[in-house]
Amino acid sequence: MSEVNTDLAWVDTHCHVDAPEFKDVLPRIISGAADKGVKAILLPTVQASDWDPAKTLANQYGNQIPGLVYTLGIHPLYINRAQESDIGALKNQIEQSLDDPRFVGIGEIGLDYFVEGLDPQRQEFFFHKQLDLAQQFQLPVILHVRRSQDAILKALRKRTVSSGIAHAFNGSHQQAEQFIALGFKLGFGGAATYDRALQIRRLLKELPLESIVTETDAPDIPPAWLKEAGGLFNEPALLPRIAQQLAGIRGISEEVFSKAVWQNAMQALPRWSSLMTDNPNLQSAS
Repeated sequence: MSEVNTDLAWVDTHCHVDAPEFKDVLPRIISGAADKGVKAILLPTVQASDWDPAKTLANQYGNQIPGLVYTLGIHPLYINRAQESDIGALKNQIEQSLDDPRFVGIGEIGLDYFVEGLDPQRQEFFFHKQLDLAQQFQLPVILHVRRSQDAILKALRKRTVSSGIAHAFNGSHQQAEQFIALGFKLGFGGAATYDRALQIRRLLKELPLESIVTETDAPDIPPAWLKEAGGLFNEPALLPRIAQQLAGIRGISEEVFSKAVWQNAMQALPRWSSLMTDNPNLQSAS
C-alpha cells in the first residue's frame, strides 16, 4: 500500500459524524479528516431529534471541513421511534432549512428488508411520504437500500425525484443500471476493501466511473485493515486510504478517481455543488 496523497480533495458522501461514538472526540475526528484531505462530508440524519443538532454541527465545523453538509430524514431502522406527525415536522424543517446552504437534500431514507422485526408497511409509509416531500421540494435523496432494491426502484419510478445517492450499494448489475438510469449515483466504501466482497468489487470495476461516489458510513462499515486490527470504529479520516483501494480495483490513479467522485457527488446534490462553487478554498477541488 503506497502512501496516501493528502494533497487531493476527497468527498465522503455518507458519514454519521453525529453518532454517539464520536460525541466525546468530535473535534479530533473533524481535524483528522481535514488533515487527510477530506474537504467535504455529508451528514445524513436518521430521526427527528437529530435535525437541529445536525444543522448546528455542520455550521460549527464548516470552517474546518468547508463542504460539511447535512440532509434531513427518517431512517427505516428508526421508524419505531417515529410518529406519523414527524412527516409534517419534516416538511416544516425543510422549509426552514432552504436558506441554509449546508442543507442539501432528504435522507437517510429507504427500506430495509434485512433487519428482522421492522414492519414493512410502516417502513413504506415513511419512505413514500419522504419521497413525496423530495418531489415537492425538488430535492435529491440519500437512500438506504438493503435487500430492497426493486421496491425502491418501483417507488422512484412513480415520482420525479431527479437525483441522489444509493448508499452502500450491493445490488445486482441490472439493478445498478436502473438506479443510474434514474439519475442516481452509487456509494462505495469500506465494504469493497474485503477480498470476499466479490460482487461489490465487480460493480465498482464495471460500472461507469461517472456513477460512483465514495463514502465511509462512519462509524460503521470499517475497512478490512481496521477490522483486522481490532479498531473501535470507522472515521472519515480513513476515506483517502479506502478510496486508494477503490481506485486500485478500478485500475485508475488516485488523482483521476478523486476528481471523478468529487464531480459525481456534486452532480448528485446540486445544493452541495453551489456551496462548493461559492467557497474559494475549494477552487482546486471543483
